[in-house]
Amino acid sequence: MRKKVCMFVWNHFTNDARVLRECTTLSANGFDVDLICIGDKGLLNYEEHNSHFKVYRVRRYPVSLQLLQKVYRGFAKRKLVAVLALTLLAYVYPLGPLLTLLILLLVKTKLSTLWIRGSIFTRMVARGFLKNYNFYHSNDLNTLPQGFVCAKLRYKKKLLIYDSHEVQTSRTGYEGAFHGKLEAFLIRKVDSMIVENHTRAKYNEDLYGFYPHVVHNYPFKLDDKIVKKAFLHQILGLPKEEKILLYQGGIQTGRGLDKLIMAARLFREGTLVFIGDGRIKPELIKLVREMNLEKKVKFLPKVPLEDLPSYTQNAYLGFQVLNNVCFNHFSASSNKLFEYMMSGVPVVACSFPEIKHVVEGEKIGLCIDSHNHLEIARAVNILLERTYIHEEMKRNCLSVRTKYNWEAEQIQFLNVYQRTGT
Repeated sequence: MRKKVCMFVWNHFTNDARVLRECTTLSANGFDVDLICIGDKGLLNYEEHNSHFKVYRVRRYPVSLQLLQKVYRGFAKRKLVAVLALTLLAYVYPLGPLLTLLILLLVKTKLSTLWIRGSIFTRMVARGFLKNYNFYHSNDLNTLPQGFVCAKLRYKKKLLIYDSHEVQTSRTGYEGAFHGKLEAFLIRKVDSMIVENHTRAKYNEDLYGFYPHVVHNYPFKLDDKIVKKAFLHQILGLPKEEKILLYQGGIQTGRGLDKLIMAARLFREGTLVFIGDGRIKPELIKLVREMNLEKKVKFLPKVPLEDLPSYTQNAYLGFQVLNNVCFNHFSASSNKLFEYMMSGVPVVACSFPEIKHVVEGEKIGLCIDSHNHLEIARAVNILLERTYIHEEMKRNCLSVRTKYNWEAEQIQFLNVYQRTGT
């Protein structure tokens, strides 16, 4: 009889490669998986990836909050009308002043964010209680409370797996003591924990006294016969012989992307291409304009996960230049590093322990100080000019990808479920 898994993830599940791999593996190995994630405009509330893997998206914004915001914005277009309306509300109704204050707080302060997150949390928990699951699987700290409530706050307790993709106590955007205290409290309630490499496992052991399971962030094996190259040069209006120097992934702070642009003017040839979206993308586009690098730096929006390899294969080299702004970055063994490898693309990468171990150990690229744009430029120019080094690294990528792939690593993942369930 197939066991049932309820998995939570705090995103839209449109480009989460790790969660997709895990759900697919479980569904192919005797489990029925329901993934609960966040819905939004333009996204389906329900998807069926296969007969044993279903996706449920819960509403992101409360209807009542949207209505209040819409009314407020309507009044705000005419400031005098807005003032008169709120004044009338404050004095005509007995609870008018309190209601007026509440409306202003909900539409003009961070209280609206708390309301939205609380609404998502409640809907996820409600969905998580709808079926009699054997396992609850929380991806990252922002869904661990949902897993805890569903798995442990019930008469017959269920098994809870905590899959921490990041270092929650030293992570960009997670400053302050709250997240550490929340994880420290909830981590004692889980039945198994997963992290993505041994550096993070050791950190967890030092912090909490136990060594979690390690499941590396490797991609699916790439079948070159099936994957067709995208016409990236044509899309960008570049000559066929132009070398594409590729960064693919989130356009976020702390990823060294400004250093890449600063280094670009020193590249002896090639075009720097960003594929992805994120908060700081407008800032990077502005920086490119200010430096008059529009001909040397190009931007493309993110592409679906299944299409990404067809773009990656166009690259001469790839970048993974995280900055050491937190232990989460320092300890990373990023998915994109292995995506480049899978497509036979040598890398210029930061010299952090997990990344350096693979890049230098397998001789698939050059490690540099990712805070120094001059070092980035020097490494790029070495690979541009010394083509024999580049060709050797390309061959190494194609050789070792038989080792760094999900088809091999999924055995470790399935072992976690087997050990947890016994």
